[in-house]
Amino acid sequence: MKYSNVIEGIFLKRPNRFIANVLINGEEKTVHVKNTGRCRELLQEGCKVFLHGPHSGERKTEYDLIAVEKEGAIVNMDSQVVNTVAAQWLKTCGLFSENAVIRREVTYGKSRFDIFVEDGKRRAFVEVKGVTLENGGVAMFPDAPTQRGAKHMRELVSCLAQGYEAYVIFVVQMEGVHTFRPNAATDGDFARALKSAKEEGVKIIAVNCNVTADTIEIKREIEAEV
Repeated sequence: MKYSNVIEGIFLKRPNRFIANVLINGEEKTVHVKNTGRCRELLQEGCKVFLHGPHSGERKTEYDLIAVEKEGAIVNMDSQVVNTVAAQWLKTCGLFSENAVIRREVTYGKSRFDIFVEDGKRRAFVEVKGVTLENGGVAMFPDAPTQRGAKHMRELVSCLAQGYEAYVIFVVQMEGVHTFRPNAATDGDFARALKSAKEEGVKIIAVNCNVTADTIEIKREIEAEV
């Protein structure tokens, strides 16, 4: 996945989870933050950020904040891009055949899952979670409580009962990470739901990524301690 028109800025503050104030070429601007998580360990005053834009039209903000520099490395923060990179990875990772049909945003019952795969007689629902929280090479999700996250895990289990395969892919949006764990201290309900889903047969996959200011692609699978 490659972005066009990416520029640098300096992060100043984040008035709410949707916007940030950023210094661009010496001018303070309000930009859209493409991640509603807390991201407090990433968005530190004075840090270098990367912005996609400017965008035309009737938007209130010209730019999207998509990445940030952390300790000399770049972390992608775009929560919308992870579905795209996961769908691309599923075509080549070996989980399914090269003839598999991959569809996005598919509704099943009262649920909508990120990806649906049809591969011969196989049918699989895939939920994708972007991960930006990291400490000492260990990535964790979520960085804030998420009722939807636990709900998705339980819904994947219900798909298994109907004969579908079910997967959850944690896309760690950075390099240098070797392990994934659920963030039980922040959201115990999600951690329990994830563990229960694994025990019921949902496949848990975690991957890290190659990231630059304007690109992100899945690098390899990492250990998932669930």
